[in-house]
Amino acid sequence: MNYWSYLPTVSLILVVSFTSISDVQAQVHSGRQNVSTEISGPTDHQQSHASGSWEGSPEGIAYSEFNHHFAGLCDMLFGFAELGQALQYPLPIWTRFALPTILGVVGAYNIIWSDHDAWPIGSLNFADTFFGHDREIIEHKFCGIIAIVMAVCEALRRTGRVRHPAWAAPLVFLTLAGSLLLFVHSHANHPGAARIDLHHAVLGSVGVFAGLSKGLASWLPGASPLVRKRWDIAWGGCVVLFGLLLVVYSE
Repeated sequence: MNYWSYLPTVSLILVVSFTSISDVQAQVHSGRQNVSTEISGPTDHQQSHASGSWEGSPEGIAYSEFNHHFAGLCDMLFGFAELGQALQYPLPIWTRFALPTILGVVGAYNIIWSDHDAWPIGSLNFADTFFGHDREIIEHKFCGIIAIVMAVCEALRRTGRVRHPAWAAPLVFLTLAGSLLLFVHSHANHPGAARIDLHHAVLGSVGVFAGLSKGLASWLPGASPLVRKRWDIAWGGCVVLFGLLLVVYSE
């Protein structure tokens, strides 16, 4: 059995270790932070979101966790499809289009439902949502746009409408961009912000490795088919692990 077969096991051990550390950090952080949930007469929903009246509330936590879990299940689904393709299992032809289809769903969901008070379901208008001062909302919407762009490019590539190797670039570089964004994405007004930030850092690390793996599988100079296959397996495994981390996400 080669090294790559141990990747999921090693990754899961790291996840458990990081989760244990995050529990300790969250307790320390919550002991230092004095979060007030009594907001006297908020008149602006964007100010209310930033001040923490929704962030960290039972309703806000349930809403955020559901969004993360939904995205995680979706990532695991197309991750298993990618892993099956890399391992050359006899899968139905439609599994090749699982990635663009599911990424499109995740992107559309994120743009619409990522934040309860943002456009189009909340009181904030389009301009305040995408060009306002709430960085958390803007980053959520940006991630939705990234997912849709990747979905469109991969749909074109996998249906044979575009064939140049450069068309693999959007999937690789946008995966890297979205993963790096997780290192600075913060729920600053959340009572569990330390734990969430650490979880995002783990997610970002897995995502960066996934993007690099896909890039090496696509463009590694002089690579043999076996080497490319191994990097594709690493890509699929990382996507599954990324989804699993989102499924177990807790605030």
